[in-house]
Amino acid sequence: MDQAYGPPPTCDHDRVADPPSVHTVGVIGGGIVGLAVARELTRRRPGTKVLVLEKEDRLAAHQTGHNSGVVHAGIYYRPGSLKAELCARGRELIRAYCLEHDLPYVECGKLVVAVDPDEMERFDALERTATANGVPGLRRIGPDEMSEIEPHATGLAALHSPRTAITDYIAIAEHLAMEVADAGGGVLLSTTVTDVTRSGTRRAIVTTTGAHTVDHVVVCAGLQADRLGRRIDGQDEPRIVPFRGEYLTVTGPKRELVRGMVYPVPDPRYPFLGVHFTRRVDGSLEIGPNAVLALDREGYGVRPGLRIGDAATTLAHPGFWRMARTHWRTGAREVRGSLSTRAYLRTAQRYVSDIGPEDVVRAGAGVRAQAVARDGSLVDDFVIVSGDGVTSVRNAPSPAATSSLAIAEYVVDRMDAAGPA
Repeated sequence: MDQAYGPPPTCDHDRVADPPSVHTVGVIGGGIVGLAVARELTRRRPGTKVLVLEKEDRLAAHQTGHNSGVVHAGIYYRPGSLKAELCARGRELIRAYCLEHDLPYVECGKLVVAVDPDEMERFDALERTATANGVPGLRRIGPDEMSEIEPHATGLAALHSPRTAITDYIAIAEHLAMEVADAGGGVLLSTTVTDVTRSGTRRAIVTTTGAHTVDHVVVCAGLQADRLGRRIDGQDEPRIVPFRGEYLTVTGPKRELVRGMVYPVPDPRYPFLGVHFTRRVDGSLEIGPNAVLALDREGYGVRPGLRIGDAATTLAHPGFWRMARTHWRTGAREVRGSLSTRAYLRTAQRYVSDIGPEDVVRAGAGVRAQAVARDGSLVDDFVIVSGDGVTSVRNAPSPAATSSLAIAEYVVDRMDAAGPA
């Protein structure tokens, strides 16, 4: 059904205008970030009319509903960056939110494992980063302690993050939507935004189901952030280059070989964390994701899809070709893993050798909205821009779900600082 949460707002052509004293905010995007922003607005600004517009027939249909469910502790992010700050704050907010509303939250812990002497320099740097970010309970451990935590994991050394957790981000998103509705806001599903135009001093959000005039627009469009943002504010950068992350599910008794999470030491040249083992709140065990170029921004099937418009947009971006020239060897290795389960598992088996090709099946995939600058660099930090009655979340890949409630605080802080739209 199209309208699932809150009273159905009327469209411009058949409604009486809101009184001048009623401030109205339209939030584009029904993922966890958009819903967190909408909830924060209802909490921070009582009386504000908040409307969330989502093009799908359900909430959390894209990145929120296709990630690994991890609540990150802040191990990886450059100290002082927006990611580091908002991940730390967001982790505590998500934990408190889940406990308050009886939503799944399991602190099963994570090992980040070095298996090769060549990795030790990166491992040491990662420990310094995690320590600077105040990761709670972080310890550097050797093989003996590793085997006590994850008996089937092997390596030279590991960082143990006992507070890294798993949750159900779809359940959180749906609960946020209920809070928005309870506060008098609305969440419209099956409502695609086609344009945002000026309407005097306000903005008209034009959709497939009608137009809605608001005082401020917040764009949380994820995989479509660059397209929608450019249409609204004219800013052409950064562009989204989508990366498909494919998962394997461990079947049978082997799913019990990993208790929590086992991660590799990431390559600092990339914002991806590498193929890893992750326990899910439903008790399943996943391996992944990899990171291959996606030719369909919303292709989540077991096999990659092709959407001509999405492929053409990526290939027309000069930054994509500059990135490809720099990182083509890594890209080729990721493609091999995508085509061959055996090749995919070679990397994973460096950490847990007892799980082989016969123990896994191909699962679904997620698509990461990765911003790429015109010079070909991968934009590593969150990018949130604001001005002239519009706030756009232009880059919010992982750990955006972990950080969602903190991102919402940050967005509303910026709106408050800017004053009336």
